[in-house]
Amino acid sequence: MMALDTVVLFFLRIFRRFDKVYRYEALEQTGPEDKPHPVKGTTQDDLGIECNLEVNGKIQAEYQRLETIAFQPGEDYTKMEGIVTFRGDNLRSGAAFGELPSRPKKLEKKWSVSTGRLQKGYGKGYWTGSGWTGQPLIVRWTPELRKLMNIYPHKKEKEGLTEAIYSTMDGNVYFIDIEDGEKTRDDLFVGLPFKGAGALDPRGIPMLYLGPGDSCGDEPARGFIYNLINCKKLYEFGANDPFALRKFHGYDSSVLVAEAADTLIAPGENGILYTMKLNTKFNRETGELSIDPSETVKLRYKTYRSSEQNYWLGMEDSGVMWDNYLYIADNGGNLMCIDINTMKIIWAQDVVDDTNGSPVFSVEEGVPYLYIATSLHWTASPRLKLGDVPIFKINAITGEYVWKHTYLCNTVAGISGGVQATCVSGKHSISDLVIFPVARTPQVRAGILVALDKKTGEEVWRYHTGRYVWSSPVDIYDPDGNAYIVVCNSEGDMDLLDARKGTLLSRLNFGANIEASPAVFNDMLVVGTRGQEIVGVKIS
Repeated sequence: MMALDTVVLFFLRIFRRFDKVYRYEALEQTGPEDKPHPVKGTTQDDLGIECNLEVNGKIQAEYQRLETIAFQPGEDYTKMEGIVTFRGDNLRSGAAFGELPSRPKKLEKKWSVSTGRLQKGYGKGYWTGSGWTGQPLIVRWTPELRKLMNIYPHKKEKEGLTEAIYSTMDGNVYFIDIEDGEKTRDDLFVGLPFKGAGALDPRGIPMLYLGPGDSCGDEPARGFIYNLINCKKLYEFGANDPFALRKFHGYDSSVLVAEAADTLIAPGENGILYTMKLNTKFNRETGELSIDPSETVKLRYKTYRSSEQNYWLGMEDSGVMWDNYLYIADNGGNLMCIDINTMKIIWAQDVVDDTNGSPVFSVEEGVPYLYIATSLHWTASPRLKLGDVPIFKINAITGEYVWKHTYLCNTVAGISGGVQATCVSGKHSISDLVIFPVARTPQVRAGILVALDKKTGEEVWRYHTGRYVWSSPVDIYDPDGNAYIVVCNSEGDMDLLDARKGTLLSRLNFGANIEASPAVFNDMLVVGTRGQEIVGVKIS
């Protein structure tokens, strides 16, 4: 198959380009004061989307949230020190907290923690190590909170303790001191495979939100909320939800919490968007913590092309929240803008294929945009398993394409080519760049990392990653604003790059596929491998 792949690509290269840029004329000009709305081609009817609402167990035609939600532009998602959700915040802007003390030159492995495996609930085989998306959460708890928690006594007294909280595919949650790799408390065994990052409550309330990617035997996949004072379960939702139109249930999406409205926003791979008022009570002196969810609202949808066999329903990526709008894509190639206060779809855009990487939000010259790309699944050619994978820049007000850059990719059943990762929207010295890994191109086992000009979509640099990449790259910066990228591939390589030039500075190899996504706190990086190991790496 590898030889055939090489021959086919050789002849294809004679007749066609492997990548191409398309640019689009806007139907209307948008500015900073405009609110999201559809234009011709971006209405939900254009994609044949039909919706239903369930509020507190009853079907309703209309809904208006009692306490409105608004994630105000320019406001931080959290005041906590660390990475509390996938890619850090409600805009999915990055997986690094703090900055490097100086220009980095090398990566150095400092510690490792062994993880396990979990028997699959169907067929043969095991879930092993850390999978996609697999990003750890990292937090430096306040001294007051740390003293209330079931952290080991010697760690509880440690000044500046920074804890990695890592849910993995063996059904465990691990708690690790990122400085030395020692456990900070007992492992939390849930018994379901965790692929997504989970999330911490951004209000500094010690709650952990978890979502397994699949069921396991008689244990159905469902959303969980845990109390991190004592690691006891507070609540669960979504198990075999009869409101779902899709049989499969998974909860890989990293949830968001609206602080003022005390409301959870949780997309499901069963085709349902869940929101619920948590009614949180937390005593910061005694550690008493409780929730009593109410106003449970479910939005389900279907499209003209979705079924159990093709263009599946369900949201596997993590959504962006801007103002009162949720931007999220699905397994069926639909990118949707949803008013979270009415649970109505404002606009929808066809992004062509299964979309697992999360949208990333960027405001440029006062106008909000989204960057997103797809895996190669539904649109691959039946015989050769080849197809053009699009990277999009999309106007967040109207849903219109701004530009599209396509790459010819291969795919393999169950291990897709294309873009599985979430991009880097550059800051500081690379504020003009957006950076995507593209898997299984040009050869089936190969991959590239590309930096595209935000305005034009043209390629600025290309880095060959060796084996293909599913892991989301992480951008980090020194005190002068110089940018660096860490990217991990499926052969276990971890590369540190100069993000302006796309050149290699340092490499480590961990001997096993790294499809999980790293998170960084100052100069310490944490990531897990499929080889049942969590590693701590110093960037120096």
